[in-house]
Amino acid sequence: QVQLVESGGGLVQPGGSLRLSCAASGVTLDYYAIGWFRQAPGKEREGVSCISRSGSTTTYADSVKGRFTISRDNAKNTVYLQMNSLKPEDTAVYYCAARIRRDLICSPSWYDNWGQGTQVTVSS
Repeated sequence: QVQLVESGGGLVQPGGSLRLSCAASGVTLDYYAIGWFRQAPGKEREGVSCISRSGSTTTYADSVKGRFTISRDNAKNTVYLQMNSLKPEDTAVYYCAARIRRDLICSPSWYDNWGQGTQVTVSS
């Protein structure tokens, strides 16, 4: 069972940036597809960005395209989400999730390992 720990959340002003990290322990992430998801109060969990285990395939929600970038450093067993030009509507708890698969689907129901989440608040 892979353990995932998110970090890097916090309070940022609109237009600011944050970089979230998802660090794994217990296993190597080389064989895992990884996704970033978020959930705002009263809303369903939604896919933000996902990356295949090779890193060759990435997906982004329309709402974050051009602003967020997902990347992975398998040597560090960590996946990152660089978030730029943040907007108040990006405010949510952000989760990373993992599944041992060669392919990639960016849907919460597809993943079977989850971190505890990190809060991102965009406000002036």
